[in-house]
Amino acid sequence: MIRNILLSSVATVAMALGAISPATAQQARFDELAKLPFDFNRPTPETARTLKQNFDFQQATQAYLWAMPLINTLGMKFGSDKVFGTGYNVLPIWKQRLDPKTLVTTPNSDVLYAMSYIDMGETGPIVLEAPPGLQGILLDFWQRPIPVDGGTYFGDVGLPGPDQGKGGKFLVLPPGYDGTVPDGYYVYRSGTNNLFVFLRGFYDDPNNLTPAVEHLEKTRIYPLELAEAERKAMQFPDASGVPANMLPRTDVEAFEQLKWLVDKEGRNLAGPDGLGILASVGLVAGKPFEPNAERRALLKAAAKTAYDMSRTVGFLPGLDGVDYRVWKDRQWVNPVNNVSEPGAKKSLELDFRNKAGGYYAFEPRVWFFTNYYSISPGMVSQIPGRGAAYAISFNDAAGTPPVGDASYKLTLPADIPAEMFWSVTLYEATNGSGLATEQRRFPSLGSRDKPVQNADGSTDLYFGPKAPEGKEANWLPTAPERGFFAILRLYGPTEAAIDYSWKPGDLEEIR
Repeated sequence: MIRNILLSSVATVAMALGAISPATAQQARFDELAKLPFDFNRPTPETARTLKQNFDFQQATQAYLWAMPLINTLGMKFGSDKVFGTGYNVLPIWKQRLDPKTLVTTPNSDVLYAMSYIDMGETGPIVLEAPPGLQGILLDFWQRPIPVDGGTYFGDVGLPGPDQGKGGKFLVLPPGYDGTVPDGYYVYRSGTNNLFVFLRGFYDDPNNLTPAVEHLEKTRIYPLELAEAERKAMQFPDASGVPANMLPRTDVEAFEQLKWLVDKEGRNLAGPDGLGILASVGLVAGKPFEPNAERRALLKAAAKTAYDMSRTVGFLPGLDGVDYRVWKDRQWVNPVNNVSEPGAKKSLELDFRNKAGGYYAFEPRVWFFTNYYSISPGMVSQIPGRGAAYAISFNDAAGTPPVGDASYKLTLPADIPAEMFWSVTLYEATNGSGLATEQRRFPSLGSRDKPVQNADGSTDLYFGPKAPEGKEANWLPTAPERGFFAILRLYGPTEAAIDYSWKPGDLEEIR
């Protein structure tokens, strides 16, 4: 391991001095491994040590990337549990909106969030009682939207769900459940014992969030088989402004969290190949996971390397021959709705299975879960007025990643196609959490903030370390020496968003 690090350091110094190019240096590292000496067709002791260390490191790196959806969910669960508590009755609500104190991938600061994590291996089937008008998603720990009996709905609760926004009782069954299913419920059958509940509350006035909070607090969650008198009272801790790290872990803790899940799920978690990937790094149900200091150091490095790989993949404008750009002449991307695959029919299922090939699309899954969480049919609805349309800008108009030291202008043409509201939110390039600045609590700006419009109905937004004079109402601050990216959200998108006839400008650097 030390020898390989030294070789890498020598290559880095040579690169810095201009002696070799980055591509040549990388190939040299590959060649160094490929040309390690063998004596009498057997690896020398040094070759054996080097190749086994690389084998272990690569297995751990690939295990992390393969498990990226799980690692994303586990980061949220353990981060939430540590700060807000655990239990089927604990539903943290970001009652004052979600600000950058909560570290989590690409949250929306313009709705109220409520999220909880329930182990049905302990509780048995779980009931969610939802009031009318609630919008939520029920997902397993792979963040796959849970199928609903009848085959029409997956994961959604509320307007895009089987209740059509009327509310009701939603029953989630654990894997292999063979008990009696009572009448009067919308029945969801989960692929994992562990359940992720993600709810959204909508408000009209950002200065009066109380009605939306009170509406979310009408939610009830409890085990089906528990008598009403024995159910724990709901707890709704206010998560706003409370420091909480709910990001994917990037060290050995990621593997420790995976071990917890392997023990909880066993064969529910994956097939033989997937369980074998986890077993290759010592994650086997019922067996101790006690890596020594050397092994912990390897796993720590593998987790950080894998996460950095995911960040690299996550900024790409397309994968597997699919162009993620929403509009061909713009930088905005979205892997679900884009002109390369227009309409409702896509090449990937929402669990990232390739429909034609029958396999999980590995890189697109990594692309998604390094920056985002939760997906459902309602979120990507192609029915006007439902769901939301998302566009993500990793680059400015010149194709350059935006940085906090520069200033940018974004023009949104007139008649922004959003029945409910629209917003633009800025995120940290390093981890996808909300962009933290001293000047503004929430890193978003949208229709309910009433930015000033131009005479032609268009809206100019400004991003930079300082507001242009007279443009303070249309300005979002950035952070010097930190990169960022932007997400445009159109809630209740109208036809002009769905058929792509309306399109925003790109981020134009102001010089």
